[in-house]
Amino acid sequence: MTIGPYELTSIETGRFALDGGAMFGVVPWVFWSRTNPPDERQRITLAARCLLIRGNGRTILVDNGNGDKWNAKLKDIYRLDTEHSELHRSLAAAGVAPEEVTDVILTHLHFDHAGGSTRMVNGSPEPVFVNAVHHVQRAHWECSQDPTDRDRASFMKDDFMVLKERGMLRFVEGEQELFPGISVLVCNGHTTAQQLPKITDGSTTLLFLCDLVPTASHIPFPYVMGYDLRPLTTLEEKKRILPRAEKEGWVLFFEHDPETVAVTLKRTEKGYGIDRTLTF
Repeated sequence: MTIGPYELTSIETGRFALDGGAMFGVVPWVFWSRTNPPDERQRITLAARCLLIRGNGRTILVDNGNGDKWNAKLKDIYRLDTEHSELHRSLAAAGVAPEEVTDVILTHLHFDHAGGSTRMVNGSPEPVFVNAVHHVQRAHWECSQDPTDRDRASFMKDDFMVLKERGMLRFVEGEQELFPGISVLVCNGHTTAQQLPKITDGSTTLLFLCDLVPTASHIPFPYVMGYDLRPLTTLEEKKRILPRAEKEGWVLFFEHDPETVAVTLKRTEKGYGIDRTLTF
């Protein structure tokens, strides 16, 4: 997909699984299980999908998946699967080496979004994208340094502390344009200061939905994750963003849907639904 000077490529980094009930909050099993069948441990399959943006002299990666710093116990808990796809293989297939990445936009620092930022080398975490500036919201960084009991397990400091130590982080302050035609929206429902990249040339717009709407099944307003710190805030953010996306014909990119990469929306008698499905 091309938007203005940028070529956009979906990058699959692997599959994993999380508890279906937690992924759908107050929505009953009888509804979410129809489109997201759980395994014997009630986990549903999720993608860890990133977005590669090339143009204007930059090679930008939005998020980077779970990474590979996992012991056997955690691999089993999260049913990590890199046979389906893997970050480095997918980048290579797109013709990109890690050292060619100039920028990494980290939507937030949960392990399934920032885990691929580092790899273990001789027992210590080392940056993967050695020439990249890593962009993260300052307010979210501060949250990661003193997480709540509710979301503490989502932050794994080996994913990001070395980036700070090596001077590879750029702190972003609120909603702004990071590069020409690439800006970020800030949402606070899932976690403090999650940033959603928006790429636009004035006629075509793509919004990287991240964990505001993690899968196509989460499009209906009440479908809010139990993992969210502030679920009512997420609800209000969806009511603010999705109507605008439908009205202006935005392409909405899903980070965690195992089948659907991106869609446009249409109004329905129940709210909003899928108009077109896209892949790239």
